[in-house]
Amino acid sequence: MIGVLIISIIYTSITYNINVREAFSNIRELPIYSVERNDKKISITFDAAWGIDSTRTILDILDKYNIKSTFFLVGFWVEKYPELVEEISSRGHDIGNHSTNHPYMTKLSEEQMIQELSKTGDQIKEISGKKPILFRPPFGDYNDTVIRVCRENGYYPIQWDVDSLDWKELGVQPVVDRVTRNVRSGSIVLFHNNAKYVAEYLPIVIEKLQKDGYEIIPVSQLIYKDNYYIDNTGRQIKTESNKTD
Repeated sequence: MIGVLIISIIYTSITYNINVREAFSNIRELPIYSVERNDKKISITFDAAWGIDSTRTILDILDKYNIKSTFFLVGFWVEKYPELVEEISSRGHDIGNHSTNHPYMTKLSEEQMIQELSKTGDQIKEISGKKPILFRPPFGDYNDTVIRVCRENGYYPIQWDVDSLDWKELGVQPVVDRVTRNVRSGSIVLFHNNAKYVAEYLPIVIEKLQKDGYEIIPVSQLIYKDNYYIDNTGRQIKTESNKTD
């Protein structure tokens, strides 16, 4: 009887440990959607894949309000407009990697993923003198492999928690309302460099955010580089050992 009980306890323990391991192995890897912060710092970002019409206007607006932002650039855009890549960098903005060909990353092999990262990363470094450390997957498309490959190649994968939906061309006020009503401390806001109404809505958004006490900084300054974890909403949070920083 005792032998049966011992065997039962051992079996239960083994089964429990297997189930725990399986549960943890099924936890999905997440990029950084936002950052847990006690201050009112946020980031605004611009994805650049097609067109340049509004890019210098955006840079001038950011200069006017003394704001540094983050631009995620696609490789074929970098190849076509190297002078703008240099200007974005020289004006003090982050440049992030947005892939080489703007594919759905989850449909690629690991080797292809690495190529998408390395080619554009090298191009950006050659022009700006700085290797990018931020990667935003096109279409916001990712899986565990994409996130792992990013991290293994020196990138922090970045998403957003506030989507302006500027690409829908709904007008100025819908963008202003959507951003200013949903932003919070640690938010990462998504814009596009060639959105139709960007020259009109961007100053309004910036002025409203600054009036509400937000400081707008580049993503590289918003995120934590180490001693952090990411919760199930994609929010990056300091670990206890790092909370005095």
